[in-house]
Amino acid sequence: MAKPLALTSGEPAGIGPDITIKAWLRRSELKLPAFYLLGDRDFLAHRAKALGLSVRLADVRAEEAEAAFANALPVVATGQAATAAPGQPDGTSADAAMASIRQAVADVIAGRASAVVTNPIAKSVLYRAGFRHPGHTEFLAELAATGAHTPQPVMMLWSPALVVVPVTIHLALRDAIARLSSELIVSTVRIVVADLKARFGLAHPRLAVSGLNPHAGEDGSLGTEDLTIVAPAVETLRGEGIDIRGPLPADTMFHDAARKTYDCAICMYHDQALIPVKTLAFDEAVNVTLGLPFIRTSPDHGTAFDIAGTGKADPSSLIAALRLAARIAATQGA
Repeated sequence: MAKPLALTSGEPAGIGPDITIKAWLRRSELKLPAFYLLGDRDFLAHRAKALGLSVRLADVRAEEAEAAFANALPVVATGQAATAAPGQPDGTSADAAMASIRQAVADVIAGRASAVVTNPIAKSVLYRAGFRHPGHTEFLAELAATGAHTPQPVMMLWSPALVVVPVTIHLALRDAIARLSSELIVSTVRIVVADLKARFGLAHPRLAVSGLNPHAGEDGSLGTEDLTIVAPAVETLRGEGIDIRGPLPADTMFHDAARKTYDCAICMYHDQALIPVKTLAFDEAVNVTLGLPFIRTSPDHGTAFDIAGTGKADPSSLIAALRLAARIAATQGA
């Protein structure tokens, strides 16, 4: 029997509780994989009532979630109460969100769950509580650290229409450019290729690499980084037998015909990757963290404070994240 997915609560004041409840209510219709929520049962019951949704909740241990899932939304307590009203984070928000993430990772590492699926967090709320990481991705890498080794996390945005990976992630643009190096591109692509093979079943992944500058630098006339940083990285990777092309002008990489020529686009910075994938597949895109010793997926959207508790939140991206996590786990035999 497959192990259930561990779903974090995310920011309690956001739409995480809403889309969790909506996803579970469609479990039979959509044949969703079993999952359990790490959080506060009373809080979830209160949100369901506010939404006017009838949902049965079951207090369980992770090992009991699979059996409970068909008849009730399994909730595994984290010991951190949540009290925030929709759209209004309060003093409990950060501790509740962080405890949920920590326990989800612990459950997967201990073999109680097959993958971590994370609901959206509000970084500004966490920063005020002393959170020192740029985002989920970097925090998960710390939780995965063993001894002196901290894995390099790689953020992938997966959708049926387009798969992208930004080499630099949650950085101001000027800092992203300063940090970009041939070594970072090479290490990122190696992780991408390994996980595309092991987790996505692609025996020979095809990669396309964007340039940093407009028109990939126009032979240095619009910036030299593509000649001195990107191109040498591509040559190194090609020498390792990887099917990779670039640097390519980013403005012509994402139309229909171009997308058919590669399995994953490697982009130089956050928005260069996320704008096209969110434009093409906003409700279907899934955030996947590569390079970790466990599977992690997430909806590709934020907390949406403005619609939390209103019933307007769409669970499509969470549903896609749950399905993709289960698919990867099945491929890996987790």
